[in-house]
Amino acid sequence: MFKKLYDSCIELARHKLSKQFLAFVSFIESSFFPIPPDVMMVPMIIAKKEDFFKIFLISTVFSVLGGLFGYFLGSIFLEFSMSIIEFYNYQEKVYSLQEDLSKKQGQIIWLTTLFLAGFTPLPYKVFTITSGIIGFNLVLFILISFISRGLRFFVVSYLTMKFGQKFIDQFEKKGAKLFLIGGLLIIVIALTFYFLTI
Repeated sequence: MFKKLYDSCIELARHKLSKQFLAFVSFIESSFFPIPPDVMMVPMIIAKKEDFFKIFLISTVFSVLGGLFGYFLGSIFLEFSMSIIEFYNYQEKVYSLQEDLSKKQGQIIWLTTLFLAGFTPLPYKVFTITSGIIGFNLVLFILISFISRGLRFFVVSYLTMKFGQKFIDQFEKKGAKLFLIGGLLIIVIALTFYFLTI
């Protein structure tokens, strides 16, 4: 199933309405769809490098809007939302994170988790939905979503435009690991700055 969805996204990237399809995929990926918009972004930028910034913006804006949809799914349709979380086999992780929220540093833990979910290959939709379930601060949710999704899609867009096939080859081999390391480094720097200034 995933292979068919992946191939369909590649085909949509070649369509004359590819930007509209990218907006749609970016939106639904943030709330339930399993294939990330990067799959469409890369071939679109290779085909038309001068559009890299527009492609980055479309992916970011519609991904955050999709994240908001996921948030409201979680806050209104609990049973349906849990079925999506269970589909990705994240129910145990979500329960443990919910317990962490009751601790003193719970808000920082959730901010960190949400950032990593938006920036790395973690299933972002699980955490947009969970944010709605736990009633996480909506303004912070939107802010962190814009930062994490924006950073991720800008890195993919810019490096694809700059290095083309060389970047794609490395991205396919080590992309998940590099984004995870990069996300953790950003969090360490941000937390260090936070604790030094309080």
